[in-house]
Amino acid sequence: MKQVTLNDIHVDLGAKMVPFAGFNMPVQYEGVNAEHETVRNGVGVFDVSHMGIFKISGPNALELIQKVTSNDASTLVDGKAQYCYFPNLQGGVIDDIITYRVNHQEYLMVVNASNIDKDWQWINSHNQVGAILENLSDNYSILAIQGPKAIEAMQSLSPYNLSDIAFYNFVIGEFAGVQDVVISATGYTGSGGFEIYAKNQDIKEIWNKVFEAGKAYGIKPIGLAARDTLRLEMGYCLYGNELNDQRSPLEAGLGWVTKFTKDFIASDLLKAQKEAGIKNKLVGFELIGKGIPRTGYPIVDANGNQIGEVTSGTMSPSTSKPIGMGYVPIEFAAVDTPIFIRIRKNDVEAKVVKTPFYKK
Repeated sequence: MKQVTLNDIHVDLGAKMVPFAGFNMPVQYEGVNAEHETVRNGVGVFDVSHMGIFKISGPNALELIQKVTSNDASTLVDGKAQYCYFPNLQGGVIDDIITYRVNHQEYLMVVNASNIDKDWQWINSHNQVGAILENLSDNYSILAIQGPKAIEAMQSLSPYNLSDIAFYNFVIGEFAGVQDVVISATGYTGSGGFEIYAKNQDIKEIWNKVFEAGKAYGIKPIGLAARDTLRLEMGYCLYGNELNDQRSPLEAGLGWVTKFTKDFIASDLLKAQKEAGIKNKLVGFELIGKGIPRTGYPIVDANGNQIGEVTSGTMSPSTSKPIGMGYVPIEFAAVDTPIFIRIRKNDVEAKVVKTPFYKK
C-alpha cells in the first residue's frame, strides 16, 4: 500500500484512512455532508497526490498525443489544458485524462491513480515517433483547493492575479514561496478553485501555508468521499463507474472531446458508431420514491424488466434528493422519462433528469 507524502498529517488530523487505487487515502475527516458543504460554500483542500503525472516532450510530443488521445491537442496554446481520453482498439476508454501544454515541445498529462501503470504502458507502446516520456507520478504531489472562496483565500500566496487564470488554464511559477509550481484552474467539484502540482519535498510547506492563508475563510481538509458526492452532483464521469474499457465514450456523452478532424486510435470505429447512432446512453436520474440509489443497482422499466444499472448514486447533500447516473437504452434517455431503480426487492420510481443535478 503506497502512502502520499502528507499521509501522517491526514492521520494527525483524524482522517479516516482507506485503501484507494493502491494508496492509503483520507476518505473523510468530520463527515461527508459537512465537508461537501464546505466546498460548495467556502473553501476546502483535497490531497489527490495519488493521481499520476506524465511528461511528454521533444519535437514529436504533439504527434504522439494526437495519436493516443481523443481531443485535438493542436488547438492548445501555452498555459492551456484540455479534457480528453485514451481510446482503446475496441473503442472503449482506457482512461480519461487532462493534457496541459507547457510549450510546443512540452506537455503534461494527469491520469487516474488506478490506471497509472496501464496508461504508462499504453502510451509507451504507441510511441513510434520518439517522443520523450517521463513518469513523474512518484515525485509530485497534488492539492485540489476548491470552492467559491478559493481565489480570495489563496491570493496572498501567489504573485499572479488568480482571478485572471481562466477555467482550464494554468501558470507555472511561485506559490506559497515555492518555485516551479503548477497552478491550474481545474477541479472535479463544480465550485471553482485550483489544483496545485508541486514536488513532494515542497508539499508540506505548501499545505501549511495554504491552511494559514485560508484560516480566515474557514478552510478545511476534505476527503475523497465528498469529492465523489461533489463530482456526482455535477454529472462528471468517474473512471471505473461511468467509464471503462468496454463502454463507448460516445454513450458516455464524451462526443464533445472526440474530434474527428484528426486520426487517432479507434477514430474510424468511433466515427462509424456515431454515424450509425448509439444504442445506449448515460443519463442522470433522481428518485421520486424513497431510497438511495447505489452503484450496481438494477435500472428497470415499468414492467420490471432490467434495462441497465446504476453506475453512481447518492443522496445529494446540496439538493437533498436521491440522485444517480446509469446507462439505459436510447428510448429511455429523454428527460422526464420514467424509470425504476431496484433497491433490494422494491422497484422505486425515478425519472431521467438533465445534468448537472446541482445548479449554482
